[in-house]
Amino acid sequence: MARRAPTRSVVENSGRADRGESRASSGTIRQRLLAAARRLESSSDGVDEVRRAARACGEYAALRLDSLWPPKAVGPIAVVDMFSGCGGMSAGFHAVNSLLPLYRLHRAIDIDRIANSTYAANLGLTPLQADIHQLARRRPMALADAIGAPKTPWVLIGCAPCQGFSSHRNAEGRGDPRNSLFVDFARVASALHPDAVVVENVPELLTDAYWPFVERARRMLERAGYYVHLSVHSMAEYGVPQQRYRALMLGLRKRFMPVQGFMERTSFRTVRSAIGHLPRIAAGERLAADPMHYTASHRESTIEVIEAVPRDGGNRPPDVGPACLERARRKQGRGAYDDVYGRLHWDRPSITITAYARNPASGRFVHPEQHRGLSIREAALLQGFPSGYAFAGTLDERFRQIGNAVPPAFAAYLALHVAGELLAAEPTNAVFDRGISAPVGASFSRMIPALKAGHLLTRALTRAS
Repeated sequence: MARRAPTRSVVENSGRADRGESRASSGTIRQRLLAAARRLESSSDGVDEVRRAARACGEYAALRLDSLWPPKAVGPIAVVDMFSGCGGMSAGFHAVNSLLPLYRLHRAIDIDRIANSTYAANLGLTPLQADIHQLARRRPMALADAIGAPKTPWVLIGCAPCQGFSSHRNAEGRGDPRNSLFVDFARVASALHPDAVVVENVPELLTDAYWPFVERARRMLERAGYYVHLSVHSMAEYGVPQQRYRALMLGLRKRFMPVQGFMERTSFRTVRSAIGHLPRIAAGERLAADPMHYTASHRESTIEVIEAVPRDGGNRPPDVGPACLERARRKQGRGAYDDVYGRLHWDRPSITITAYARNPASGRFVHPEQHRGLSIREAALLQGFPSGYAFAGTLDERFRQIGNAVPPAFAAYLALHVAGELLAAEPTNAVFDRGISAPVGASFSRMIPALKAGHLLTRALTRAS
């Protein structure tokens, strides 16, 4: 397939930062990247030095995001974040500037007013509140004008709402209009020609029901001159203290190396490492020192159920809890909804933090030893946010923003990977690795128990496709 040459090569034009921001040349950025990696004492392993440097810096940023926040510098590569939410992906790209000035936030667009408030307060850029679906379908030029394609190299990010693809939805979800947002994003990217395209979503997107959306979006991007790699990643492999699997579609207008995790199961960050230092609180208690460290005010009956759950990863005893759970157990002849009211394990990654993580009745969202559900701050730290990140809105709105966000620690690693691939020489392999090329089956969620048990993700997906 013929590919168009990039219209704005990072190698040639990364010094043309508009609006007076950093004007470093591509060669200067490359040297700074290599110097930063040397400071981190990265070692050679056969990978070319630019990619090796990007990986070393990415690992550092993902594991030490808090020390990089908030960043003061900006770089020449512009970032446009569609479906920006509360800023998880943007926060990761922004944070790496403390290590190496690479990116500047150019535009953000989201329909959620509350999430936009969070984004503006933490990232210093007020998102455009707009319905991207309507703009892309009815007024595509208006969307292009709203984005204001930068005159410098730039990255277009699109993390469309994942609820339409969720495994928790029934067959009606296949007709959910949010699903077409994935294709809308590809249409916009194909028209605007960013230097890199980053798409993140739930892995259920790759199942039989939703694969047509993926294939259509990929074809659009490939026809527009992009090489597109599709993969699934465990966030725990990128320093996020959480068992969370996400699909990633990455597109560049040259061949590139795919993203790979850097942490082994034996070294995953844990619940203890993320939230063990926080002060004790009771359910509903608020601390002046951190307005985000508070939980829902539980009913007395909820507290009684939690008190009966063994500490440090315990499950709800079968004879404890609402009557509906006992009826489900009798109907099925075995334990039902075992994670409901369950406690997190101190020395394991958390389960997936969802928009409903405020509620102990929604899953294993009880503190390992305190008799309460998770606080907003705890959920945010388990999602990889910096410790000072503040969220606007009500309790429910704050948890929804956190649960729907891209973990910033993963985004930071991804930001360095993208920069490395834009700066590095094109790989010499004759055949580009497109990653996943067929649906993974009827359900990704059915694969998760095996993945948690230690089976290799890439091997499982290869067998499935």
